[in-house]
Amino acid sequence: MAAAAEPRARAWLGGSSPRPGSPASSPELGGRGRARPGPGPGPGPGSGPERAGARPPGPAASGHSFRKVTLTKPTFCHLCSDFIWGLAGFLCDVCNFMSHEKCLKHVKTPCAGVAPSLVRVPVAHCFGPRGLYKRKFCAVCRKTLEAPALRCEVCELHVHPDCVPFACSDCRQCHGDGHRDHDTHHHHWREGNLPSGARCEVCRKTCGSSDVLAGVRCEWCGMQAHSVCSAALAPECTFGRLRTMVLPPACVRLLSRNFSKMHCFRIFESAAPEPGEGDDGVDGSSPAGLGREVLAPESSKQTLKIFDGNDALQRNHFRVITVPRLARSEEVLEAALRAYYVMEDPRDFELQALPLPVHAADPGARGKTRAGGSAEGEDSRGPGSREAAPEAWIIRALPHTQEVLRIYPAWLKVGVAYVSIRVTPQSTARTVVLEVLPLLGRQAEGPESFQLVEVLMGSRQVQRTVLEDEEPLLARLRDIRQTSLRQMTQVRFYVAESRVVVPHVSLYVAGLPPGLSAQEYGSLLEEAAATKAGLVSVSHVYSSQGAVVLDVASFTEAERLYMLVRDTAVHGRPLTALVLPDVLHTKLPPDSSPLLVFVNPKSGGLKGRDLLCSFRKLLNPHQVFELTNGGPLPGFHVFSQVPCFRVLVCGGDGTVGWVLAALEEMRHRLACPEPSVAILPLGTGNDLGRVLRWGAGYSGEDPFSVLVSVDEADAVLMDRWTILLDAHDTGGAENSVADVEPPKIVQMSNYCGIGIDAELSLDFHQAREEEPGKFTSRFHNKGVYVRVGLQKISHSRGLHKEIRLQVEQQEVELPSIEGLIFINIPSWGSGADLWGSDSDSRFEKPRMDDGLLEVVGVTGVMHMATPVQVDGEPWIQAPGHMIISAAGPKPVLQGQLMWGHDYAWHNQGDSGTRQTRHRSLPEQVPVFQETATRASFNTHPEGGAAQL
Repeated sequence: MAAAAEPRARAWLGGSSPRPGSPASSPELGGRGRARPGPGPGPGPGSGPERAGARPPGPAASGHSFRKVTLTKPTFCHLCSDFIWGLAGFLCDVCNFMSHEKCLKHVKTPCAGVAPSLVRVPVAHCFGPRGLYKRKFCAVCRKTLEAPALRCEVCELHVHPDCVPFACSDCRQCHGDGHRDHDTHHHHWREGNLPSGARCEVCRKTCGSSDVLAGVRCEWCGMQAHSVCSAALAPECTFGRLRTMVLPPACVRLLSRNFSKMHCFRIFESAAPEPGEGDDGVDGSSPAGLGREVLAPESSKQTLKIFDGNDALQRNHFRVITVPRLARSEEVLEAALRAYYVMEDPRDFELQALPLPVHAADPGARGKTRAGGSAEGEDSRGPGSREAAPEAWIIRALPHTQEVLRIYPAWLKVGVAYVSIRVTPQSTARTVVLEVLPLLGRQAEGPESFQLVEVLMGSRQVQRTVLEDEEPLLARLRDIRQTSLRQMTQVRFYVAESRVVVPHVSLYVAGLPPGLSAQEYGSLLEEAAATKAGLVSVSHVYSSQGAVVLDVASFTEAERLYMLVRDTAVHGRPLTALVLPDVLHTKLPPDSSPLLVFVNPKSGGLKGRDLLCSFRKLLNPHQVFELTNGGPLPGFHVFSQVPCFRVLVCGGDGTVGWVLAALEEMRHRLACPEPSVAILPLGTGNDLGRVLRWGAGYSGEDPFSVLVSVDEADAVLMDRWTILLDAHDTGGAENSVADVEPPKIVQMSNYCGIGIDAELSLDFHQAREEEPGKFTSRFHNKGVYVRVGLQKISHSRGLHKEIRLQVEQQEVELPSIEGLIFINIPSWGSGADLWGSDSDSRFEKPRMDDGLLEVVGVTGVMHMATPVQVDGEPWIQAPGHMIISAAGPKPVLQGQLMWGHDYAWHNQGDSGTRQTRHRSLPEQVPVFQETATRASFNTHPEGGAAQL
């Protein structure tokens, strides 16, 4: 076994993925791997702005196969984004890159056929459901996304569904997983889909385009530049304007073996993949490189189904190409290889015909063979022949007695990207390691300390397999090509140190019965999920929430538990399972104060889904949590050791109260017990957001501007109140056993209502729970409040006869009222100031940090026609006592400007409210000392409504 002619050093450029067009990363660009010009899946008649023109081979750069074409429609250059004047342009037959002739020598963006070989650290993407993305372009075929397409939930990659299998596994590296982890962070460039007004960081000229895929943007710091100008920028990334808010990837560790990136980032997965999307499959209904629908060919052309291996045959996943009926065999083969973005020499492959009845049932069937470049007399037209033109063909690699294989080092600071060696039938994984170590400068170390690792760089998942020492490599390469030629282009071989990796996976499990001990939770999970005592231990217990964190010492066991727990119910309640990362707080920069983001996608106008995706891309997705998937507790657990952090809650007032209540319970476990809390109002009323100057409601502002506003916000104090609800025994018979509700403790920030206002809120809450699909608009939600309020105008309740109010052990006589509201902030019912702005010599002006509550009585429902949003969830409360006591002021963030001023109409007349103000703290006592306000109420047998 001898080293090939190119084992010399090849330096990597750029960051997580090489800088666009780094020829040093692949010295063979434009060489042997270049596809020959000819008809194929590239643009043809009716499929784009150009038609075939002169066919001499154009210059090749970064792996492109350019040819000169005649333009028939307005066309723009993909490098400079300028209009191409004249009738001639240069088009890449593989990836549809279009260029001026003058720009050809400056093209650095790699072709889609060679881009996988330039990825520095392979990281899979997280594709969400299909959607419509206006004025976006596919990163693979560079065509506009006119039909429903896919986007990555973590980076700015947009692709057609049938282009997903050919997308590079070059997503952002958001955590360390023990494989080529970096101490310094580099720019992560993503090409195209920039705003039309984007300006280059280097030349300050416009670099964005709404006409083509042009320009690059760093997906960490947001820096934008021309692809040529980006080479002049320093490779290190400083995370830009949001650097103090971003959780650096080097500070997050997650051993994610056996888990997809969707699991790692807690991203919702659809129950069943859409056709053609599972396992990087190819959508069999779409042509290769053309539009998204199969067009009827011209009379002089024909369409062929092309399979790239046995796996595609079994799944019936194929690509469709259009070729002239008189095309020669080698021309059809070149078009077929381009359809799968295979850039190797066509002479190393052949086409085998698959008759229709055969290819649908027998993947191993062999039909008539056409080898690349072979001459076959009168039948040399091959697949294009009119006499025998089977509908389907399969590409097969010709057998070789030896091959050149690239071996990559799995450690850093080695000075080379890869070395190339020649493998023969006698080559095994052990002999390859022996030959590679001297080329990488590790000849002094024993080969038993190293192993050969095969890495499949799929766009949806990166899989690693450690090869046995006696594994014959040449046979393995043949098996991979038989399975899928596309898969062969996505396979790498790494030589790695044989160090023992101690498995450690943190699994968060919620939905368990509350109030148990660690041993009881362990026994419960052992019974429900058959956990193995030697591999699984309970590391953290959140008894009041019925949640635990498991420390799993086996990757296989962690995957089994994760999948099993999600399908398990305990005492009738389904369990929730999440994979949690470890934050290495000692590595955080001194000025770092990362932002912990909670988003409720169900709040208000259902804008949370888009915000989730935006915040995952602007920040580290490990710091963004969806509240409908486990609640706020997992986020606080992940950040429990961070010495200083901030919180952003995206939702309504109820969502804010939910997060603040969880913070109260977690406070004694946090290294930062008093994090400041900001609000992005997504609810219906958003009273707390109005008071803190975050606006009346989010209406689609730029998420980046939202984060900047949070970073610039001022910290203020806001009182928090604890409410104890103690139900009375309502048993009627002397010897009956009454079903008394246990005492209930809740936290309040905004207001607490008893009576008619809570009844309206309860009716609205129940209506939304029954038909959540109808409550997608803030305007519609307010209309429901109005309708429910009008229905209750004729009802009289006389709440003053059923309730007694005590303040500091002194009973207060109540007038005739139908509702009683305890207010902590000067906003209620979507902006109404019940206390009023008029000065009164008896009382000071209310503030949210004065340690006082304002008590307001509601006399009728007429003024209830204004919408109401509650601080928490409404419920039916049995007769008993309700004690409100101060919990002390808590830090919140106050916005600089309001995004909306649509304050609702409210009635300040004396016909609708009765006002009284009481101190719940003596004047001489500090505001954080606790005293109490008590309300006792007796209700009809059905109970009374209460809201917080």
